[in-house]
Amino acid sequence: MKNFLMIAVAVSSIAAELNAGEIVFEEGIEYTNPDEQHLMLNLARPKQLDSLAPAVLCIHGGGFRAGKRERWDKLCRELAERGYVAVTVTYRLAPKYQFPAAVYDVKAGVRWLRANAEKYKIDPDRIGVVGDSAGGHLVQFLGVTGGVARFEGDGGNADQSSRVSCVVNYYGPSDLTKSYGKSVDAAEVLPLWLGGDATTHRQAHILASPLYWVTPEAAPSLLLHGTEDPYVNHEQAVWMHDKLKAANVEVKLLTLQGAGHGFRDEHAKSAEAELFEFFARHLKP
Repeated sequence: MKNFLMIAVAVSSIAAELNAGEIVFEEGIEYTNPDEQHLMLNLARPKQLDSLAPAVLCIHGGGFRAGKRERWDKLCRELAERGYVAVTVTYRLAPKYQFPAAVYDVKAGVRWLRANAEKYKIDPDRIGVVGDSAGGHLVQFLGVTGGVARFEGDGGNADQSSRVSCVVNYYGPSDLTKSYGKSVDAAEVLPLWLGGDATTHRQAHILASPLYWVTPEAAPSLLLHGTEDPYVNHEQAVWMHDKLKAANVEVKLLTLQGAGHGFRDEHAKSAEAELFEFFARHLKP
């Protein structure tokens, strides 16, 4: 009888663990509709939630002119398995939509999470963001402009805050004025998003650079960057790290020796391990 009870308890424990890892994945949820664009997100969440969960918003890269939200579907599922509500969003792209349209959209995404906190059992005080390349720039921008009204836009849920609790930035640029000559495609990409190059539209480049918006109120940040990145030079992460540190903001720079733009193999594993640890430390109760 004793052995039977022990087996029953063990089976029950295993079943609980399996249920805890079960997730629900929803695609194509409209979160904002600027200029009749009907922007969508995909959402992954734990099937069973006994308390409010932290949330993570994922933002794809693509030089502000390309990319799809599905790029982050896999990570959203993995985050949901770890107890997060995770979403990946579509945002408006250049050249049709220039800065700050993309900023307006991702801020609307954060506000949507808070507006739907009750529905999805989200803790509105624990929202993190992660993005790569252009998406890394946008998450860093979210992290340093939480209280800047001019970047909120009119994407809905204006009664909600767009502040984030923490940022994971995969090789996103911090100072767009210094991208030219250090990036293989900056001269092609940035004028499409900013209306011209750094000579003719310097003020736009400054306004669009996270580095110039750093204050002591910025969100804690994890910067992930390779030394051999031909698209966003590694020094961009160093500048961001130093500026945040000078403002007494918690920041960590993980430099991956030999890594390029888009991590692979061991570099990808190292970066993802840092991401999970960082989010657990800042978003888990």
